[in-house]
Amino acid sequence: MLKTTVALTLLLSPTPTAPSALDWAQCPGDKIGMECADLQVPLDWDKPDGRRITLKLGRLKATGTPEGSVLVAYGGPGGPGIAITQGIPDTWAGLRKRMNVVTWDTRGYGKQFQGLSTGLPCTWTRIPVPAFPRDDAEWGRLADTNRGYAEPCRQSDPDLFAHMSSADQARDMEAIRKALGEQKLNYYGASYAGFYGQDYARLFPGKVRTIALDGTWSHSAPDWNAELDELARAGQKAMDRFFASCGCRPQWRALIAKADRRPIRAKDIAYSGRDLQDLALGTARQGPAAWPGLAKAISAAARGDASGFVPERGLRYPDQSTGVTECVDWPRFTGRAELDAAVKRLRGIAPDTGTAGTIAEGTLGCVGWPVPVTNPPKPLPNGLPPLLGAGNWGESDAVERVLTQVPGSITVRHGGPGHTLYMSNACARAHIDRYLTEAVLPPRGTAC
Repeated sequence: MLKTTVALTLLLSPTPTAPSALDWAQCPGDKIGMECADLQVPLDWDKPDGRRITLKLGRLKATGTPEGSVLVAYGGPGGPGIAITQGIPDTWAGLRKRMNVVTWDTRGYGKQFQGLSTGLPCTWTRIPVPAFPRDDAEWGRLADTNRGYAEPCRQSDPDLFAHMSSADQARDMEAIRKALGEQKLNYYGASYAGFYGQDYARLFPGKVRTIALDGTWSHSAPDWNAELDELARAGQKAMDRFFASCGCRPQWRALIAKADRRPIRAKDIAYSGRDLQDLALGTARQGPAAWPGLAKAISAAARGDASGFVPERGLRYPDQSTGVTECVDWPRFTGRAELDAAVKRLRGIAPDTGTAGTIAEGTLGCVGWPVPVTNPPKPLPNGLPPLLGAGNWGESDAVERVLTQVPGSITVRHGGPGHTLYMSNACARAHIDRYLTEAVLPPRGTAC
């Protein structure tokens, strides 16, 4: 009875579309038929009459009679929506039979990210994930180092630097909806762009028709420490799958303890136990094809050579971005005592992966950040229509923690490795397309 009621409630045609207020023209250098338009929005949404910035929008028109538009974002943060969409137009062929596909280059992420919207004019850097401070002096030095990375970007445009949160992106999404003439929003958000969708649902619940969250995690957790705990459990579960194939858990734990006492050499770098946990978790999540190589890397590292852990991208990894968006979205530790307690707790939950994959490490780069957290996680409001989630190993559980707040929502699961489903899984793509077009959810327990 519940399934029938949900279906009857959701089986609605897209709301009528009013004339667009945008001046569409062929995108520069376009080869796939994408149109572009500029949209002016306030830099600070609390000052609507103040300085304005430009959002560059891209549109692939429906191949059939258009029934509405779907707004698409790829995460990052800072993934260039226009360039990515131009590179994968066939992916959207099913959705385009009835819907226009619209994307945009998110604010602040300009030329360095192939973005065409107003960008933050600074040189973006990636820095090594810092070690956990061992005393208050190291905590202070970490704060000073982070400010040193952040200040050149902040000084290049202080106002834009302070207004690149996911909530700012969500308010931009509302401006795009209005400019498109859509009465309600249809949205697909992959990875970090799932934060934008969650923030939009929180800020504009009455304007949501459909929101699909693919391969994201929670920016709606009522208890952030509990969310960190769940992320730690997901990391441990990923390594448990790997250990079931190799039986090398005792060797791994001995290696981590050894590396924490004295980092293990790997070419021109040395890895601590935490470094090895980060790198091993990334490999374990790639699935069975990567597991034999990980087992060999562990054996070699136990003999003193950690070269098998060095990523193809370079010796500085694991590393992190400067965090202009992340550092205003994620709660950060306020002092060393709070950090120490969290690290101890997470290592107890996940003895083989520790803090790896929990965001706790990412927030180390936010200690001393010159802008406060302006967009912390908050629960979703009541009254939202059912949402759709999708995800691979671990990701589906994270999405589910968001959707449990919205009655009637469904998560499409894939029992395998990867990141996001829409681009690589035809089964999930079909379910997401139908939801975005017809607002009809798949059955509970759907697996792809």
